[in-house]
Amino acid sequence: MAINYQHIFITVGTTRFDLLVETIFKPSCIEAVKKLGCKTITFQIGNSDFEPGDYVENGVKLQVYRFKDSLQEDIIRSDLVISHAGAGSCLEALEARKPLLVVVNEDLMDNHQLELAEQLQVDGHLYYCTCDTFESTLDMVDFNLLTPFPKPDPSVFVKYLDDVFRVKPKIN
Repeated sequence: MAINYQHIFITVGTTRFDLLVETIFKPSCIEAVKKLGCKTITFQIGNSDFEPGDYVENGVKLQVYRFKDSLQEDIIRSDLVISHAGAGSCLEALEARKPLLVVVNEDLMDNHQLELAEQLQVDGHLYYCTCDTFESTLDMVDFNLLTPFPKPDPSVFVKYLDDVFRVKPKIN
């Protein structure tokens, strides 16, 4: 099956992740996404020093912006999502059933993002990498092998509440 991720959405969320922004704009990284069939990238850069606007890099069109009220439209329009490892961004992409590559920000003080990314990769829902391994990861992963994230099942919560609040008969 031919790889064809014509439109890629990339997000850094509300954080500042300049290294990811710099990584994406490297000519070798643009080549790596072109191998996936990418023609356009919508790139949410948060508080990065990089200037928002429209760019063309080696034939790939990039629309770069800082923030929107919601990223849902960009996620839905995309064929592939590349995201920082924030829980909200990951879950939004997974719930939209989009293939997801998470780029862990190694400059953060704790490793909760790495733990989340590792577990979701172990479960087969996404792939993760760092900025240093971004290109090699794109070259070797097969997004068709990912397992869709399960839809929420409210009955599990309802059953839990029933179990917790069920009046148990007194035994004398």
